[in-house]
Amino acid sequence: MKKHIKNNVDWVGKIDWELQTFHGHEYTTHNGSTYNSYLIQEEKTVLIDTVWLPFAEEFVENLSQEIDLKKIDYIVANHGEVDHSGALVELMKHIPDTPIYCSANAVKSLKGQYHQDWNFQVVKTGDKLDLGNGKELIFVEMTMLHWPDSMACYLTGDNILFSNDAFGQHYAIEGLFNDLADQCTLYNEAKKYYANILNSYSPFLKKKLVEIGNLNLDIDMIATSHGVIWRDNPMQIVEKYASWCEDYQENQITIIYDTMWNGTKKLAEKIAEGIEKEDKDVVIKLFNLSKSDQNDVITEVFSSKTVIMGSPTVNNSILPTVAGFLYMMKERKFKNKKAASFGCYGWSGEAVKTMNDLLVTAGFELVDEGFKNMWNPTKEKLEEAVEFGRKIAKL
Repeated sequence: MKKHIKNNVDWVGKIDWELQTFHGHEYTTHNGSTYNSYLIQEEKTVLIDTVWLPFAEEFVENLSQEIDLKKIDYIVANHGEVDHSGALVELMKHIPDTPIYCSANAVKSLKGQYHQDWNFQVVKTGDKLDLGNGKELIFVEMTMLHWPDSMACYLTGDNILFSNDAFGQHYAIEGLFNDLADQCTLYNEAKKYYANILNSYSPFLKKKLVEIGNLNLDIDMIATSHGVIWRDNPMQIVEKYASWCEDYQENQITIIYDTMWNGTKKLAEKIAEGIEKEDKDVVIKLFNLSKSDQNDVITEVFSSKTVIMGSPTVNNSILPTVAGFLYMMKERKFKNKKAASFGCYGWSGEAVKTMNDLLVTAGFELVDEGFKNMWNPTKEKLEEAVEFGRKIAKL
């Protein structure tokens, strides 16, 4: 069922209330998601993006009830990833010659995934498509936000930026618009989306925000490909992105660990106690990786000024959960963050050094050589852990 957006623009996408993971199982979606597709009906009719492959037949059937598919003059593929292009194969069975406007890299992506030689029309930043009634689509390449093929397009007259993945979030909402959303959930999901998917590309984003600003576009609405459509003060999310891409941090210290026999857990709690004694204002959060959602923890790393990693020594190294999470942090390319390590050991005690090395490789600044405890921590060692927390807070 279509939903009216503005004037001759309608939403024709899919709300996925049941979605729990995305990108396979790489990203958790506690609040579902939407796959936003848009239909513009001026003198020319344009479909902007489609939906994820599992909903292809449903999408085409619903779309055919809203419009004669043969009346679609153009298709815009802002991004080739299957959550946006997945219904193209089913749709193009009905309108095989309809031109598809996309970036040069999107042609490679779409051909590579679907093995179809459709009527591709390559566009670049500044190119325009006349829709009649005095309105145009202006294309803006969004390279590496978050794929090489990504782009956005802007509808003149209605002043809508169809931003694709930029400014989106995985959030299923029937009302679609940001002013109808729970604001806490909306911004938590937007921050999680940025931290996990876009932070790696912050340098590209900074340049792109300047480039879009130089186009002097009046933006009354930002129509994303996932989550809400920003109509109430749409630039608020742009301002958030401008902040998030500048090596973002809050006054927060996050302790992240896994444990075998709870010795490392005891250290984590005492380190937190020491931080709190030294600094009453800093936000302190603890996460046991074996019991926490890793995407949520990555979001907390994004918000932190300092991260303290903990693992016992096992097999002359660290627990796989901690090793995998350190690699996740490296992939996100966090900047301007400090770090330290701690852990228990029984024999060889390599964990702290291993974590330190991985933290440096991930781009963190080590502020201490780390805290090691042999065997189960004694009362004295737990007091030392408190002092270690105080020391980190001072640093």
